[in-house]
Amino acid sequence: MSTLANQLAAAEREEVARAVRLLLASPLLTETSDPAGFELVRRRREPLARWFDYTCGWSLVVEPRRGYARLTKVRADPDASRPARRARSGRAPFDRLRYVLLCVTAAELLSLPMTTIGMLAGRVVQATAADRALAAFDPVHKPERMAFVDVLKLLESYDVLRAVDGRTETYVDSTEAKVLYRVDTTLLMRLPAAPVGASRLAVPPDEVPARFGELLTGLVHERRYGGAAVGATAEETHGDGAATDAQRNLRLRHAVLRRLFDDPVVHRADLSEDELAYVSSLTGRQILRRSVEQAGFLLEERAEGFLLVDPDGIATDVRFPDDTSTARVAALLLLEPLCAAPAGMLPEQLAETGAGLLRRFPRWAKAYQNADGATRLADDAVRVLRDLGLVRATAGRVVACPAAHRYRLTETTSREADAEGDQQ
Repeated sequence: MSTLANQLAAAEREEVARAVRLLLASPLLTETSDPAGFELVRRRREPLARWFDYTCGWSLVVEPRRGYARLTKVRADPDASRPARRARSGRAPFDRLRYVLLCVTAAELLSLPMTTIGMLAGRVVQATAADRALAAFDPVHKPERMAFVDVLKLLESYDVLRAVDGRTETYVDSTEAKVLYRVDTTLLMRLPAAPVGASRLAVPPDEVPARFGELLTGLVHERRYGGAAVGATAEETHGDGAATDAQRNLRLRHAVLRRLFDDPVVHRADLSEDELAYVSSLTGRQILRRSVEQAGFLLEERAEGFLLVDPDGIATDVRFPDDTSTARVAALLLLEPLCAAPAGMLPEQLAETGAGLLRRFPRWAKAYQNADGATRLADDAVRVLRDLGLVRATAGRVVACPAAHRYRLTETTSREADAEGDQQ
């Protein structure tokens, strides 16, 4: 009996660890997108909710009947490395128009359990026309219809919208397209990860542009850590005094572990003095190592910082090295000269390095073989490296972070038969 109990406990630990990494990679996990993963999370939802609450201060909601699990990952700092992307080929990130349409469309869908694409477009037209801060949406123009379709496809990927009759893509060619949707308004309300609703920030609309950064901070304010929220009303501020020692310790634990479980790498130089003191303390190190072990990661600790390795690759949403895009190949090729330049490289030097790559492989990266191609290639590659935490911009230069030295280029080859080519 003892042996059986031990085996069951070990199986539960393994399943919880796997489910933790699944949710870190997909904070919105649906039964439609991953039936096996959702079933695992559904079965282990109680220990998972406890682990995320204690370790990171994140809430987990599992709705078995509705078929989704939502992990609300709150970040204290804005992160642009995971933009919403268009469903069409190329996966280009959303622009301002698409983000505006996303917000307006979501607001209109809250009162519509069922709708058609034409009815929804009409409501968006009326909403944008009534708000002087927004550009009016005009579905007569095809580029705006394409933007609207990108928004609807994104909501479909979240299972907020389900087309029960017709195809969303047909609206690109004609405003007369017939598409009927079922709307999951409950799931729609679960999408925002900000603890504070934008409507609760008592700031006049005319002041929003000048105070935008301050308002972003206010949106992620969590009362459990004490202190008053930015832009809060007098009633909401009442009773929110200075943080207690227990609240400060809780904030430090969550701040450090959130970064560790959400970022590719955490450098000590990027931690505040309080955070560094916490992670260096006996208690902090014990909690860190226990949490990492419970989640099934391997912890690499160096003098420069920390790195979590998932031996199964479950929590990895972006792989590097990776030859699936020209920018990621170029990013790997740029690492060698960046690591060899302790003071960093100027944009002009990076562009010249990009030009050298294009000259060296003339049949590779066709989209960049033009007048400004070398600059665009270098910019795109640096963006990849920055999102991975491998470089940072300092005083107008791009400087390699310590983690960048983990990579070494041993051989470079090309296949000329492929228009894009592969670099290894």
